[in-house]
Amino acid sequence: MEKVNFLVSRLLSVPSLLALVLVFALPALEASIFLGFIFPGETAVVLGGVLASQGRFPVWLVGGVAALGAILGDSVGYWVGARYGPWLMKKIPPRLVKPEAVDKAIDLLRRRGGLGVFIGRFTTVLRVLIPGAAGIAHMRYRRFLFFNALGGICWAGIYTALGYVAGANYAAVLKDASTTSEVILAAVVVLFFGVGLYRHFGPPLRRHRRVPEE
Repeated sequence: MEKVNFLVSRLLSVPSLLALVLVFALPALEASIFLGFIFPGETAVVLGGVLASQGRFPVWLVGGVAALGAILGDSVGYWVGARYGPWLMKKIPPRLVKPEAVDKAIDLLRRRGGLGVFIGRFTTVLRVLIPGAAGIAHMRYRRFLFFNALGGICWAGIYTALGYVAGANYAAVLKDASTTSEVILAAVVVLFFGVGLYRHFGPPLRRHRRVPEE
């Protein structure tokens, strides 16, 4: 974490245009070339939020650029997985990508489908593996793109806001990034579970409470 914080502190001093390019590029490269195993994309997004808090550029621009990078990068990861997935998995060293992690990503997609794509965006390992796994599993690209875009926008917005609010205290956000991801993931799961329960039980309850007209 000290190395990551040191790198981020150096990135904070680069020209604004280059910083914005990095906010786009690092999330884009997470899944497309597995950079996320080395440099988590949320680090760059938090960085962008910090720079926005300093008035370097609007906070909405940071969130938009980060979301676009995440969406495009995951789309590349999807097509790479669809075309070269099985071959690529054999070539990547197990110390970099554990086979059980790939199996976990594919299992999540089989059980949850598009919802698995959305949920996977909020954990580092799954965020890197889910796009390629979706391609390997031959998920329909339109379905993948919808949930990928939804997850990318929410993810970029949350971490941009965290960096913007934290400002100079960004190190604390990065230090607790894994915990933050777990909390966000839990909140997302609870939200979707709650919406599902409401859709299932809400209409019958309303009909039951409705007083028949005389």
